[in-house]
Amino acid sequence: MAAATAVFAPASASTTAPLLHRRRHDQSCGLAIAQSPSTRASARCRLRPALPSCRGYGRGGPLVPASDHWGNWTLLLSAAALGLWSEKRSPAGKSKALAGALLSVLLGLAASCAGAVAADAPAFRAALDYLLPLAVPLLLFRADLCRARRSAGAPIRAFLLGSVATAIGTAVAFRLVPMRSLGPDSWKVAVALMSRHFGGAVSYVAVCEGIGVSPSAMEAGLAAGNAIRALYFAGLFALAAKIPAEDSRSTGEYSELPLPADDIDTNVLPAARSAMAVAAAFAICRAGLLATSKLGQLGIQGASLPFVTAIVAVTVATFFPSQIMKLAPADDTMAVIVMQVLFAVVGANGSIVTAINTAPSILAFASVQVGVHLLLTLGIGKLLGFDRKLLLVASAANVGGLTSAGGVAAVKGWTSLVAPAILAGTLVTAIAASVGILSVTLFIHFYVANAIAKAGRIVVGLGGFVTFVGLGFGALAAKFMK
Repeated sequence: MAAATAVFAPASASTTAPLLHRRRHDQSCGLAIAQSPSTRASARCRLRPALPSCRGYGRGGPLVPASDHWGNWTLLLSAAALGLWSEKRSPAGKSKALAGALLSVLLGLAASCAGAVAADAPAFRAALDYLLPLAVPLLLFRADLCRARRSAGAPIRAFLLGSVATAIGTAVAFRLVPMRSLGPDSWKVAVALMSRHFGGAVSYVAVCEGIGVSPSAMEAGLAAGNAIRALYFAGLFALAAKIPAEDSRSTGEYSELPLPADDIDTNVLPAARSAMAVAAAFAICRAGLLATSKLGQLGIQGASLPFVTAIVAVTVATFFPSQIMKLAPADDTMAVIVMQVLFAVVGANGSIVTAINTAPSILAFASVQVGVHLLLTLGIGKLLGFDRKLLLVASAANVGGLTSAGGVAAVKGWTSLVAPAILAGTLVTAIAASVGILSVTLFIHFYVANAIAKAGRIVVGLGGFVTFVGLGFGALAAKFMK
């Protein structure tokens, strides 16, 4: 089984449900599509061609079956369109009380909880497998590393603060909700969820397999994690509702690269420029896929497609800035639409009912874990003088992955934070991978396994170690940014 991040994988012709494949567990958006009871029921029904209800239209199936690809895509695109429309036209949207992305998440979540859609629909997996990597180059067409690296220092520090907050949140959550019903898997699931909320550097499924989590506990953790992420992003956009969008030509402290007037080719129609941008984005994703495959053959673990695609996109934008910047869509319109669909997937994939029925203790644990992370990130960040929107983007990078961070900045109109957020997440993820994620996991494994009954030692072990690693990352980042 594997997760499709992440955040933010199409099923084969012989598969009607997106089972978690081991080759697909390295996505970085943080989302994972678990096998739901409806999927297992439909699999049993395929053994006997009997009742219409077995095909998803009866009382026991969703209104839009998992096999109805057109219906599921209609729901996703409708939720995205309604979210964008409400932000510009509805009274709540005009007053900034209801963000478009928040409405898209809530619509997807409501459809999933009401049983209108199946949380494991192949359409959702396809969106995560294709739209998520595609959003990365669309968000990074202006990301010239040579010119933007100085603006990524603050996002990196905020990202590291969020990582430490995740470790402390894990310790507090394990103290309050020890998940005793899971038996020996309790601390293992806690470690796996912490790695999942550490910024996408380690796949939840990869950690579960590495430390021997049972399949049932791993699947329950996936369901609970997806539900919490849907609620988390809904809360995140609610907190960001009153923060206005930036001017498209913002030149603030964290400003990303503006598009010079000399670089605009007035002889190219906007539609043609958009088509070339999409073609270039697909080509970059293809290059990222080849690089990911090659890294896997070399035995390098933890390299996900969105992460490698971000590196390829930044490299191309750095060495060919004038050519690539001409392809940047005005106001990142295309990237905003793609991310709006992905946030609808976040909601539709987070079935709270399934999480409550399968693992209420894991759901409670993840709620405390992410809640403490958000409180500490915003509270300590405010004391340290960080901008609130920067802290929210950094928190999104921790909980949802680097693409989610850029997506939050894009849909909120914080254009100066789009490229720095993705660059910061990419740099920290690369540093983490270079020092060896396996050693980090084993170290945390040792502390938690030997201090399972002592919350104080868990706090010291997790918090102290991650703080030490964070200081090391910060020193390297400071040296890099000079």
